Amino acid sequence: MANVNPAFGSIKPSQIQQALDSNYINFTDGSGKNFSQQYLPEIYEAEVERYGNRTLSGFLRMVGAEMPMSSDQIIWSEQNRLHISYSNVSVINATQLSFVVGGTGSALVNNVISVGQTLVVISPSTGQELKVLVTTITSGTTNPALITVKPYTQADLATTGTTGGSNVIFPVTTVGNGDLKIFVYGSEFKKGTTDSSINSVTPSFTQFSNSPIIIKEKYQISGSDTAQIGWVEVATEDGTGGFLWYLKAEAETRLRFEDYLEMSVIEGELVAGGSTLTSGNGLKGTEGLFAAIRVRGNVVNNFTAAAGLGDFDSILKNLDTQGAIEENMFFLNRSTALDFDDMLASLSAGAAGGVAYGLFENSEQMALNLGFSGFRRGSYDFYKTDWKYLNDASTRGGLANTSIDGVLIPAGTSTVYDQQLGTNIRRPFLHVRYRASQADDRRMKTWITGSVGGAYTSDLDAMQVHFLSERCLVVQGANNFVLFTASL
Repeated sequence: MANVNPAFGSIKPSQIQQALDSNYINFTDGSGKNFSQQYLPEIYEAEVERYGNRTLSGFLRMVGAEMPMSSDQIIWSEQNRLHISYSNVSVINATQLSFVVGGTGSALVNNVISVGQTLVVISPSTGQELKVLVTTITSGTTNPALITVKPYTQADLATTGTTGGSNVIFPVTTVGNGDLKIFVYGSEFKKGTTDSSINSVTPSFTQFSNSPIIIKEKYQISGSDTAQIGWVEVATEDGTGGFLWYLKAEAETRLRFEDYLEMSVIEGELVAGGSTLTSGNGLKGTEGLFAAIRVRGNVVNNFTAAAGLGDFDSILKNLDTQGAIEENMFFLNRSTALDFDDMLASLSAGAAGGVAYGLFENSEQMALNLGFSGFRRGSYDFYKTDWKYLNDASTRGGLANTSIDGVLIPAGTSTVYDQQLGTNIRRPFLHVRYRASQADDRRMKTWITGSVGGAYTSDLDAMQVHFLSERCLVVQGANNFVLFTASL
């Protein structure tokens, strides 16, 4: 080996650790085409996982399910409320109430109140109320609806009266037009009357829909690069490991694509009328989780749990008016999660030295737990966890100001009418639908093209790994969801 002096560029590394004249490195050559030092550096083969587990997906697997679909659109129906009530009711005169009817689609409002029914008239601004009997319907379904009523406890709507001898009943004309609420609580008829004046109420439902989007990703490496020997021992988030190079890059592309499958249906937006995406390019978008809650759910702005139970109890009161799902899950960013911990810890101040009981009952000789993973308030159970997607610096985390602080998602299932099955079925509130048929399953497709890596589909001197999925998110019963936002 003493006479081996290969020219620069003729060094060919061996695939095994074997001393050959073709892989000899000359450290004493002074031509400037060699290594700049005599001794090789110490190299750590294993990568340092400085960002921990970098994947973000898993949220939907915790709270939902995946189901195939065969169409370009998924349509589902949700029940409307059972009882009859109207808001924004106005006072026309001492005996008549009026409210707006008409409209189209989901905004259609008809008057279904009948003569002989009894109503509660409430002023939301003052909390005062009045019980009345409907005597005539001047206009039943046209705009506006006019109904004539007579109070049980006073002469008319403009006269102050009493009920039970003590409570003063308000003259409703003094609270201003347009801010009253009325609802039917029963009826009363004289002996021997017919029921010809009673309106037949046909139950109605509200339809919602969403469409899947096609998501793509690709990884490419040239044939020349696949022949390079540059092994690094790696450990990936999906549990694989070993000595890889270009396959590691492909594996990371796959992991990133799997995150996109979840992120796209969380952040998705439908194309609005003012967007230039509507200019005949066939793109329509999809309604993601955040968008669905903003449109059909509940949005709490600038919530600070550390301020105490006042703001939190207002959320519970709103949940009471909706589905009142007993078990709910919080998925929060770090700041909001700590706010909840502070709020709960403050409730048990004075116990064990002013801290909340936690792990090992917070014994002085044992570990102290200042975090809370679950609690019960009123008739509701809440389970709290950090949502990595909101904390990761490459997505919504690491910002001084962020628009999304977390979400509250009801646990369990909802009952909906399935258009294809023609019956009511129970499904998770949150689930993903993906395109699939007997010929093609588009949940997550992967294929290889090119002329490298075992594929011989083209004359391209490279290996291309393709990823594709077509899916959308179904958010059923969005009125039970809560989105925590911050004003920017």
